[in-house]
Amino acid sequence: MIYLADLLGFGCRFYDTLGLSADGAFLLLSVTLLFCAAAGYLLGSLNFAVIISKKMFGQDVREYGSHNAGFTNMKRVYGWRPALYTMAGDVGKQAVAILIGITVGAVPVMGAYVAGMFCMIGHVAPCYFGFRGGKGVLTAATLILLLDPLTFIIVFAMFALTLLLTRYVSLASMVGAFIYPAVTYYRYAGKNPFAVLFAVFVGLFIIFTHRSNIKRLFNNQESKFTFKNSEKEDK
Repeated sequence: MIYLADLLGFGCRFYDTLGLSADGAFLLLSVTLLFCAAAGYLLGSLNFAVIISKKMFGQDVREYGSHNAGFTNMKRVYGWRPALYTMAGDVGKQAVAILIGITVGAVPVMGAYVAGMFCMIGHVAPCYFGFRGGKGVLTAATLILLLDPLTFIIVFAMFALTLLLTRYVSLASMVGAFIYPAVTYYRYAGKNPFAVLFAVFVGLFIIFTHRSNIKRLFNNQESKFTFKNSEKEDK
């Protein structure tokens, strides 16, 4: 399991081992973070909802349901099996992005966060598919799970409770996005400001990607999540 303090300490020792000057260390940090950002974004742009819907059905999931390229709409339009394939792909690409960030980043924790953040951005605005992707919830959740498991448990508990009570995935996702920065601040304030700033960005970003869902919720037009088969499966 990856712990933030351990990774940050390793990064500081890495600079000492190389004997780099302040300018050299800054240059190395900048180059590695740029690489992590690029790798994360390109991986994130592999939107598996679009890929799987085209491969399995010859269709683009963005033309159906909520027009979102993510797990929930895949489940709504095509059913559980394609949705689970989508989840596996999106979780996997985020895991690979984080691994690259840890391996390449001069300060591994920063590399992991930057690669993971840009993987999430790539998922929402994939360069391979016209910059129309998903909401970024699953990629964000994977990042939190891998880098901060305890915070993930708290955030996921609130997500699950909201989903259970309302059956709105969008509302549950926004509740999680709101809780994540608060929990991170409580746990890391004064210890890891980078993690706090990152959590604030992720929370605001997820809420921003759900702006159309907010309108539908206010107008009582948002679809509720169901465990039943999709219409295509029932036919």
